[in-house]
Amino acid sequence: MAAPVRFGQAVVGPPGSGKSTYCGGMQEFLRAAGRQVAVVNLDPANDALPFAADVDLAELVTVADVMQTLALGPNGALLYCMEYLEKNVDWLLKKLRPLHDKYILFDFPGQVELYTHNAAVPRLLRRLERENLRLTAVNLVDSHYCSDPGKFVSVLLTTLSTMLHLELPHINVLSKIDLAEKFGKLHFGLDFYTEVMDLERLTELLDDDPFTKKYRRLTERITGLVQDYGLVSFAPLNVADKHTMHRLVRLIDKANGYVFGAGEERSIQSLLACAVGAEFQDDVVGAAAERYLDADREDMEP
Repeated sequence: MAAPVRFGQAVVGPPGSGKSTYCGGMQEFLRAAGRQVAVVNLDPANDALPFAADVDLAELVTVADVMQTLALGPNGALLYCMEYLEKNVDWLLKKLRPLHDKYILFDFPGQVELYTHNAAVPRLLRRLERENLRLTAVNLVDSHYCSDPGKFVSVLLTTLSTMLHLELPHINVLSKIDLAEKFGKLHFGLDFYTEVMDLERLTELLDDDPFTKKYRRLTERITGLVQDYGLVSFAPLNVADKHTMHRLVRLIDKANGYVFGAGEERSIQSLLACAVGAEFQDDVVGAAAERYLDADREDMEP
């Protein structure tokens, strides 16, 4: 007999992007909406979880133990842990069986190589799919990178590589949108960074830095590659802002086909809104920009 269909999120992204904070905040948000939620910690280096994990990889393997036993550095130990989990996936599947009626949040590690080069995580995700787990990859990126053109180009390329490598329904998120201008004002409006269009305007800013100016032709090729695929876009998020959280949940539910559970609002309007995405992204981005960014800043003309 086939396993029942379950739904959830694979939360990925670089270090410091707020994945664990997001999982804790999303757990509280969904529970308030009546959804039964479980959180699975798959980061073997995270020993200070901001949530109560229903399943914790530390019970199987930890980075500290691997470093001590195999004399590996932190990066090598983390890769070893994920490959060890892949080889012992039955342990994870056994832990997940009691959660058959839950919506599951998987908190993955913050090592980018896991999502762009190494095959352990993609193979693990394929195995979970065979267990009838329909996951959406939620890729968190710290929004302050938008204030640095060179770093944002790097984010775009890494994001595209992650999307192609994981092969899941995919939502990219600019996390901590309230701190987007912490290290400098944005050169363009927030919609420029969320919609990822007209990137030639971004490359023009690289001439202001002698180092990045040397690599302008390379940057133009990279941004052209991102635009040619036409896959990368971002949703703004502040975990403490219920409006951005609500919009993000709608996007994720639409991506993996989640159907509202019995404990959630089941009005015809809410079901149709989830199905067709009736809430316009422009409205959400505009509200986030007005709430969190400097209202006096004007967009730079091309």
